[in-house]
Amino acid sequence: MSEQTPRQAMPEQPAHERRHNFKEVPLGYTPEMAKAEAGRCLQCKKPMCVEGCPVGIDIPSFIKPIADGDLPGAVAKLAERTALPAVCGRVCPQESQCEARCILGKKGEAVAIGRLERYAADWARANDHKVIPPKAPATGKKVAVIGSGPSGLTVAGDMILKGHEVTVFEALHQPGGVLVYGIPEFRLPKAIVQKECDNLAALGVKFEVNAVIGRLRTIDELLEEYDAAFIAVGAGTPTMLGISGENLVGVFSANEYLTRSNLMKAYRFPEYDTPMYQGQKVAVFGAGNVAMDAARSALRLGAEDVKIIYRRGRDEIPARAEEVHHAEEEGVELLLLSAPLNFIGDEQARLTGVRLQKMELGEPDPSGRRRPVPIAGSEYDLELNLAVVAVGTASNPLITATTPGLATNKWGYIQAEEATGKTKKARVWAGGDIVTGAATVILAMGAGRAAADSMHQYLSWGW
Repeated sequence: MSEQTPRQAMPEQPAHERRHNFKEVPLGYTPEMAKAEAGRCLQCKKPMCVEGCPVGIDIPSFIKPIADGDLPGAVAKLAERTALPAVCGRVCPQESQCEARCILGKKGEAVAIGRLERYAADWARANDHKVIPPKAPATGKKVAVIGSGPSGLTVAGDMILKGHEVTVFEALHQPGGVLVYGIPEFRLPKAIVQKECDNLAALGVKFEVNAVIGRLRTIDELLEEYDAAFIAVGAGTPTMLGISGENLVGVFSANEYLTRSNLMKAYRFPEYDTPMYQGQKVAVFGAGNVAMDAARSALRLGAEDVKIIYRRGRDEIPARAEEVHHAEEEGVELLLLSAPLNFIGDEQARLTGVRLQKMELGEPDPSGRRRPVPIAGSEYDLELNLAVVAVGTASNPLITATTPGLATNKWGYIQAEEATGKTKKARVWAGGDIVTGAATVILAMGAGRAAADSMHQYLSWGW
């Protein structure tokens, strides 16, 4: 095999079948496909792909064993830098990170790094192949991690290996954070996240669920028992559109809609009889990955017509190209250059429609995307009975409001040093979406790794 070998396409469930089930869409590489794809890697002496990975995975060194048929070697190399390879191989935006730096991508198609990471991780899980990294001698120090999303799990994994005792506090009834309540089963199966958490538990990490820090206990109370704390509670407060009619029955935030479907298992009805508002004509407002998740979930939950309504054009869509492609294949319609003015309801205060206005693109805004400008006299009504608002999230003020000395910025996110995760409060670090605002899984993991290194330095030698 060589760089002349074409990039191996991932087999998928046919669109007409998968739109009616919550089974995973991409089916994974066969061994032959994985070896062929791994054989495309040039094994660069100065691999630029590694620079594009927020957790610094030695990418060529885990790909070469796959090409050689040495799956245990590939898994061992991944385990050196990541505790969540099966997760990252599925949901990380490799196309804009590691794969964007691949030399092959300059003239053709980059090596499918994410798909190979998934392949190695899935092989390990299917064959019950465990890599137990060496643990440093016990230090006697105790660390509290608040939140069990990707940033919190990364800190937990790193700190337990450095010899510290680690307890993860999760507000909901199942660990995994946004990985389980936000990302649908067809994109990231819950069993995979649970397996990654089980691996951490096997290393000695303790998990306390149904533990709402800020109510059950405060950060200051935790610091009476623990030597350091890491805050990784994400950005879970919904952002709404701020238009009239948002209180109508049938208008949901994406947070509630996806949490009901995912964590509360409405996707497994009637095995789980979770109340789920049924909509036949559905509109999702926004065009990020969360919007795509909500729209594709609505199809699978029985909707007849699902539209993504976005005030910009296709080139400005922030979702991964793969997610947009999958959504359109399944029958989701993109209604672009349209902005909502107000929701419309009946005498029972139930949603019946939305009034939209057509837009055109003007000059770029601070984000670099062209600013949408309303077209006068272009208003029109669209019939709906379910609306999902997926236009972003904000910080949850529960911890910041109950933690004196924890500085926040004007948006309510915790102020922390980018390189270390240190906050303004002694013995407290923070990372992930509660610091940056909504971002990617791998960036949250990168923040967790940097914070773990800083926390370990403090616990070992002081500030």
